[in-house]
Amino acid sequence: MSITNILKFEGFIFDMDGVIVDNYLFHLEAWGKFCEKYGLNYSKEDFAARYFGKPNADILQGLFQKEMSKSEIKNLGEEKEAIYRKIYEPSIKPLPGLKLFLTRLKEEDKKIAIASSAPQSNIDFVVKHTGIKQYIDVMVNGDMVTKGKPNPDIFLMASSMLGIKSHKCVVFEDSFSGIQAALNAGMHVVAVATTHNINEHDKNLEIIKDFNSFKKTS
Repeated sequence: MSITNILKFEGFIFDMDGVIVDNYLFHLEAWGKFCEKYGLNYSKEDFAARYFGKPNADILQGLFQKEMSKSEIKNLGEEKEAIYRKIYEPSIKPLPGLKLFLTRLKEEDKKIAIASSAPQSNIDFVVKHTGIKQYIDVMVNGDMVTKGKPNPDIFLMASSMLGIKSHKCVVFEDSFSGIQAALNAGMHVVAVATTHNINEHDKNLEIIKDFNSFKKTS
C-alpha cells in the first residue's frame, strides 16, 4: 500500500509489541526467566504457539493452570514485565521508518492510537524510550477491556476514543490474534512482518516489513 492510499484513512491504530518495537525475543526471554523462578514448564516453541498476542491474564492462568484473581494477575504480570523491561532497555529502538511515518501522519492531521494487550507500564516504557509520545493521541492497554484479542474490543475502544468510525481506521498488527481482532472490528489491517515472516501471513492482507515501506511513494 502506498502512502497516498494509506492516507485515505482517518484513524491510525498501532499495536505495540512487534509493531512499534521488534521485541518478541526479549519477551520470550523474560517469560523463560519468570517460568524458571516459579518452576513452570516452558519452551519457546510451545509458548509462542499457545500464547503469542494474548494478554497476561490468559498467559498466566494458562501457565499456572488455575484461575487467578485480578490482583494476582496484576502482581505476577508486573513481575514478568519488570524482567522484560530490564532485559530490553539497553536495546530498545523503534521499528525502521516509524518516526518518519508518524511525522507524516501528523502533518496530515491524522489521529493516532496505540492499542496493545500490554499493561500501561510497558506502553509508557516503550513510548518514553522510542521518543514517540508527541505523536500519540490515545493509548488503550489490555486492562481497559474485558475480552482480549482476537475479540475486537481493544480496537473498538481505540476508535471510539479517537472519535473515528471503525471503517475509517487502519490497524497495524503483527500477531494473528491481533489481525483477527482488527478484522472483527471492521477495520483495514496492515500486517507487520516482524514476529511472523511475510510467508506466514495471509496473502490477502497488506504486508510490510517495516515503515520504510511508506517512503516509496510521496
